[in-house]
Amino acid sequence: MSERVEPIISVRDLHVSIGMDEGTLTPVRGVSFEIRPGETLGLVGESGCGKSLTSKAILGINDKKCHTTGEILFREESGQVTDLLKLDPRGKQIRAIRGKQISMIFQEPMVAFSPMYTIGNQINECTRLHITKDKKQSKEITLEMMKKVGIANAEKRYDQFPHEFSGGMLQRALIAMALVCKPRLLIADEPTTALDVTIQAQILELMQRLQQELGMAILFITHDLGTVAKMCDRVAVMYLGRIVETGTAREIYKEPLHPYTRGLMGSVHKIGSRKLDRLYSIEGTVPLALNLKPGCGFYDRCDLRDEALCAAEEPALRCVGGSHCAACARCGKGGNDA
Repeated sequence: MSERVEPIISVRDLHVSIGMDEGTLTPVRGVSFEIRPGETLGLVGESGCGKSLTSKAILGINDKKCHTTGEILFREESGQVTDLLKLDPRGKQIRAIRGKQISMIFQEPMVAFSPMYTIGNQINECTRLHITKDKKQSKEITLEMMKKVGIANAEKRYDQFPHEFSGGMLQRALIAMALVCKPRLLIADEPTTALDVTIQAQILELMQRLQQELGMAILFITHDLGTVAKMCDRVAVMYLGRIVETGTAREIYKEPLHPYTRGLMGSVHKIGSRKLDRLYSIEGTVPLALNLKPGCGFYDRCDLRDEALCAAEEPALRCVGGSHCAACARCGKGGNDA
């Protein structure tokens, strides 16, 4: 049997809280996961469930009002394991990791670049900061990555401004900026949300190809289940700041256990279904994580809720077979009957 590969990153019991006049907002509550080299973990959930705050906590770029606890253990190129939460978010050590060993593709490429500087200048900033101070060599590295992500006529594009790029080209430039230092972990936060379907497919194929070339791990954050099926090895479903189900992509798609996961799956149009068939809709919205009541966070929206089982305490994540785990008191008690 081959030796077990150590994870590049292990997030353990991550909490993010924000003090407010009305009480304490807890948008991330006890999140744990790990990602290994060459693996893609999909973090899935509706807007407002805490996905972006979780990813930004890894890089230490959440607002200073956010109080973060737990452990984020990152295995550096040297093999040393560093708890990122113990580093000064503005210190030299985290800045040596951020952008070089861990990079992020942010949402909305149309507003991710400064309109005051050329695309080449902004990508080149990462190269000069982390690789070389030599201007000529830095530009060569930047142009090579721009070509690799499919930006045609890179030499001309290098000196153009963001308003001269289309949405798809800006997304490619954003990926080039994230990958130019060949990171060990790429965080992709809704990288294809603003793009049309054709460009989405090209971007996903590009990310998979570059992942194979560079051997990097990817944390893929999205609410698009079709994208998850194409991109991810494992899936973590997030609701109200907690991971409520996790497993391989095959396990999650074949037999979703948590009512929230089944609701997400039911809301996706399936090939072969009739035009008149209505898609399933989960009633209500994700509640504000402020002064939460005891019990399951999904209780008010769940069709299978049982007051005796679900309202008393929040269910813990427990495994039901293989790597498939769910945080639902109904699992094993008729709750996973389709």
